[in-house]
Amino acid sequence: MSDATTDPKQKLTATEVREAPGLDDWRHLLTGIRARFRTGDFATGLALVDRIGAAAEAANHHPDISLTYPEVIVTLSSHDVGGITSRDLDLARTISGFAAEAGAEADTSGLTQLEPGLDSTAPERLGAFYAALFGGEVNDQGEPTDPSGQVPGLWFQKGESGESSLPPQDPAQRWHFDVWVPHDEGERRLQAVLDAGGRLVSDAEAPSFWVVEDAEGNRSCICTRLDRD
Repeated sequence: MSDATTDPKQKLTATEVREAPGLDDWRHLLTGIRARFRTGDFATGLALVDRIGAAAEAANHHPDISLTYPEVIVTLSSHDVGGITSRDLDLARTISGFAAEAGAEADTSGLTQLEPGLDSTAPERLGAFYAALFGGEVNDQGEPTDPSGQVPGLWFQKGESGESSLPPQDPAQRWHFDVWVPHDEGERRLQAVLDAGGRLVSDAEAPSFWVVEDAEGNRSCICTRLDRD
């Protein structure tokens, strides 16, 4: 066990997170580790959220939680270090225990985090506009964020003349989606896209990401945490 996996202030690598024991219910996406628990009804989900809240308060470490009729989705990260720490892993294991006791089945299939990307020659001019448009604020990197979690984050890819960061295309595409999936979901998600009529544009950076396009040539990326340490 490395020092990083026990030091509550040390940011973990994607490999350390992936290889940590006791996290079968969880997957590392863009900004945190995430789990989905199928509760089947609202009352069971609400009771699970209540237990998670109490444990979070006791640990002084608070997850993002989504409660809907059939499921509870929990995302953990350590904002003070900008990544995942042992605090997240410890609380994740505790939450998995609560879910098991409640009879809520963990389901890692379909876990997704969406990040729109915009190519720009001068992204520093755009952050405030999109923050105002989305009802959010500008972070330290000049990107618009929504602390309430209603709107996904937006990142800017700086190009020399506004060209797309995707493989060359005429006309150039400036907007695209980065769709973050679990490390063991990338190839399945790619196959689902292909089965739905999509086309693989490039797998040169796989398994870090695959570039795909729809029937009209609009491109997106399927992204994982693999090969990013």
